[in-house]
Amino acid sequence: MGITELINGISTRVLGDTGVRLTVLGIGGYHIGEPSDAQVGIRIIRTAIDEGINFLDNAWCYHEGRSEQIMGDALKDGYREKVFLMTKNHGRDGVTFRQQLDESLKRLQTDHIDLLQFHEVIHEGEPDRIFSEGAIEEAVKAREVGKIRFIGFTGHRWPRLLGQMLNKDFPWDTIQFPTNLLDGHYRSFTKEILPRVAERGMGIIGMKSLAGSRILKAGVSPQEAINYALSLSIDTLVSGIDSLEVLNQNLTIVRKWKPLSKKEQEHLLERVASFARDGHLEDYKRV
Repeated sequence: MGITELINGISTRVLGDTGVRLTVLGIGGYHIGEPSDAQVGIRIIRTAIDEGINFLDNAWCYHEGRSEQIMGDALKDGYREKVFLMTKNHGRDGVTFRQQLDESLKRLQTDHIDLLQFHEVIHEGEPDRIFSEGAIEEAVKAREVGKIRFIGFTGHRWPRLLGQMLNKDFPWDTIQFPTNLLDGHYRSFTKEILPRVAERGMGIIGMKSLAGSRILKAGVSPQEAINYALSLSIDTLVSGIDSLEVLNQNLTIVRKWKPLSKKEQEHLLERVASFARDGHLEDYKRV
C-alpha cells in the first residue's frame, strides 16, 4: 500500500496491478439515489469530482437503476473523462449478465465501464454458477470488445464465499468487501480475506466503513471509523454520501488522515468489541 501522490490534498493509491491511481475516497452509488431530488445526487457527484475525487461506485440494482441514471447525468459535460467508473452486475448466467451490462452502459451514458464487478456474492452456489452458466465468459467477451476494462467481485455476508471466488482459476483484478471496526470481531473479512488478496496484486476496495451508520452506536465517530478503514491495506474506500454536508465532512477527514499505528487500531477494536461480537450491528451479514 503506497501513498505517493495527492490530488487536491487527497491521498491516492494504485488499484492493485491495474496501474490505475485512485483517490482513497470513492463516492458510493447507492446513497446517490436516496434523495428524492435527482439534482442533489448530481451536485454531490460533480462537487466530489471538482474537489479531486476520481473514483465512482454504482450497481445495476441500486434504486432500480435510478442511481446509475443520476450518475450518467452527472457525468455529462466532460465529467466522465475525469473518473474511474465502476458498476456492479447481478448476472450469474450469461444472458442476464449481458442484459444488465448493456442497461448499465445506457443508464451511465458511456461506451465503457472501467471496472465491472460481480455484485453481492452472498448465497451458496453463486461462485459455481458464475463459472458454469456463462457469466464469466460474457464478462471476458465484454472486456475484449472494450465495454469494460477490469473485472472483480464483491460480497458482504460470508467470507468463505469470497474465498471460493478467489479459488477459481481466474485472474481477478479487484475485490470489494466490508472494512470496518465491527468486522474485526464477527465473520471477519479483514481477517479471513484481506491477507489472501494483499499477496495477489488484486485491487482492494473497502466499503461499509460506518456499517450503514450503525457503528456510531458503538461510540465510534465517523472520523475514527474512516481513519481505521484507511489504515488497512486497501486501495480505496467507497463511502455512502447522500448530502453535500456528508461529502464535506468526509473530504475533511481524508485530507487530514494519517495512518493509525497497530496499537491505535487495536485500541479502537477493543472499544467496539462488546458491540460487535454477535454481528447485530452488521445487518448485511445476516442470513
